[in-house]
Amino acid sequence: MKQKLEELQQKLHEYTINSSEDLENFRLKYLSRKGLMNDLFEEFKQVPNEMKRDLGKLMNVVKTSVQEKFDEATEKFKSDKIENTNSNIDYTLPAETTELGSRHPLNITENQIVAIFTKLGFTIAEGPEIENDWHNFSALNFPPNHPARDMQDTFFIDEEIALRTHTSSVQVRLMQQKNPPLRAIMPGRVYRNEAISARANCFFHQIEGIYIDKKVSFADLKQTLYAFVKDMFGEEVEVRFRPSYFPFTEPSAEMDISCQICKGKGCNICKHSGWVEILGCGMIDPNVIENCGIDPEKYTGFAFGMGIERITMLKYDVKDLRTFFINDTRFLKQFSNL
Repeated sequence: MKQKLEELQQKLHEYTINSSEDLENFRLKYLSRKGLMNDLFEEFKQVPNEMKRDLGKLMNVVKTSVQEKFDEATEKFKSDKIENTNSNIDYTLPAETTELGSRHPLNITENQIVAIFTKLGFTIAEGPEIENDWHNFSALNFPPNHPARDMQDTFFIDEEIALRTHTSSVQVRLMQQKNPPLRAIMPGRVYRNEAISARANCFFHQIEGIYIDKKVSFADLKQTLYAFVKDMFGEEVEVRFRPSYFPFTEPSAEMDISCQICKGKGCNICKHSGWVEILGCGMIDPNVIENCGIDPEKYTGFAFGMGIERITMLKYDVKDLRTFFINDTRFLKQFSNL
């Protein structure tokens, strides 16, 4: 066996590898499962123990030589391949232009809204999109027979679990986890079982907010929302509040602004009235505050909620809600400079 190893070592010095085909033949001959090195290791198992020490050293020398020769040739052909590839490049040609993407208009609007309320001292809170009945309905003062609990208005997973219909559920979680004063906004995606049209979709995005502290009044709510609207749409925008009803606020109101698309002249977005409702708001019902473990005799608060799609439509003169979700790059490119 010693003679075989010495002859193999000599042949290695004489073996020339001039091409990738030679390299593959070398691998098959010496390093494959049926190669010479594998055969020698099998034969080595039959060598008497007193000879294994000397032969083992020689085996390792030969194995190392085979592997080094293979690695050197592999590296050489790899370098040659890279060099040949680079030689075909014409460095005088102009570079390929990479087209930059853009933020989605809904993300742009959401970031603007968050930035405005952050300046007003609001923090950001988030919660799950799959909610139980307590956080989505019961804690918010929805009676058992409220229409929102019907299958035609809500995507139910089972009797107790549904896709959240508003981010008000995050308000409940926040009030349960932290003590007043609380001032936070809750951006997120919500789901309602509605027909898809130019003005509605089965899922959309909301930002809701709450402020709970001692002696919070409706005047605080109005001034907060006035500051938001003026910052978002400009000083010239007109605002009005209309009485409304929500189970979790009392008194409640809806806030309208002058239509930014038709400038009050009338269009399909404002239903030819010149006004567009952008959010609902009101003083948090004492029952809701108490349901969340806060003393309603000591603390009061207000809440508001708005749809990001509606505000984006007004902000950027988009007349069809469905445009936001069809992934038309021609539409998205219009926002590349924002």
